[in-house]
Amino acid sequence: MTEKTAATVDLAWLVDDLVHRVVEARYAIILSTDGLLIATSAGLAKADAEHLAAAAAGLSSLARGAGRHFGDSVVRRTMIEFGTGYLFVTSAGNGACLAVVCGSDIDVGVAAYEMEMLVVRVGQYITTPVRQPATAQG
Repeated sequence: MTEKTAATVDLAWLVDDLVHRVVEARYAIILSTDGLLIATSAGLAKADAEHLAAAAAGLSSLARGAGRHFGDSVVRRTMIEFGTGYLFVTSAGNGACLAVVCGSDIDVGVAAYEMEMLVVRVGQYITTPVRQPATAQG
């Protein structure tokens, strides 16, 4: 079931479309860089989508830190290969990421290309506002 809250109703179709177009793509989500789930593809349970959002945010943060420290540059994509497939995480707009879980027979180049094209087409709409810390009432 696609998660459809007020904030995600316009974005869920994007991740569903990506999953349907990319052979071996299983699930896709859009998340804020601090790990909040924004949109999820069909078939991914809410608890699993939230777990994926937290994991993807952590991976993205670690990759950005390593990129700054060792490469003095922006990280374009993070990829993890595990026994049954891959996890790709890429920046998608200001303060947001796109994460895709794929099967082991995925064409890595096609997956990366399709993710990049999605971000290029709609990245400007996939942004999250900067959160301000709560102020103390005094």
